Amino acid sequence: MHPYRFFRFAVLLLPLLASCRLVAQQYVIYDSLPQLEERIRKAGKDVLVVNFWATWCPPCVEELPYFEELREHYATQNVQVVLVSLDFKSQLEKKFVPFLHKHQLKSEVILFADQDANTWIPRLSETWDGGVPATVVFQGNKTIFHQGKFENTAELEAFVRPLLKGVNTSVLSSKR
Repeated sequence: MHPYRFFRFAVLLLPLLASCRLVAQQYVIYDSLPQLEERIRKAGKDVLVVNFWATWCPPCVEELPYFEELREHYATQNVQVVLVSLDFKSQLEKKFVPFLHKHQLKSEVILFADQDANTWIPRLSETWDGGVPATVVFQGNKTIFHQGKFENTAELEAFVRPLLKGVNTSVLSSKR
């Protein structure tokens, strides 16, 4: 290509490339338990898998791909996955948003900024001591709770399975 033509081509291409920046993972910030409770209610009869995690928690970060696999497998069924980060709002731009950029999570992400953990933790699960990772699964008026890291997607699915009545679980379980 002639140098002049290349320069002209590059000048035309630069604005297009500049507009194609990586888009940050979408997230919402909830400042209070009522906001989170409303999100849980909106799930209706669907199975809602809510994972509480933080960017500073290595076991939490290690298990995020299992929730992503679960979400992907059940995307066309009545199963929703919500990743609720317990990171601090003060670290939003410095740590949280860069983490989301790096990991490109597809699940719904909530930054839960309610610092009154002594009030909201027992309302979500009476057995939860506040440690993360922790997972609560809701389906109608049924709730199951797990504290600690899942070792793989099959273990996560086995935990969720009691609330997956009528949902095809054989495909994902057979992959592991």
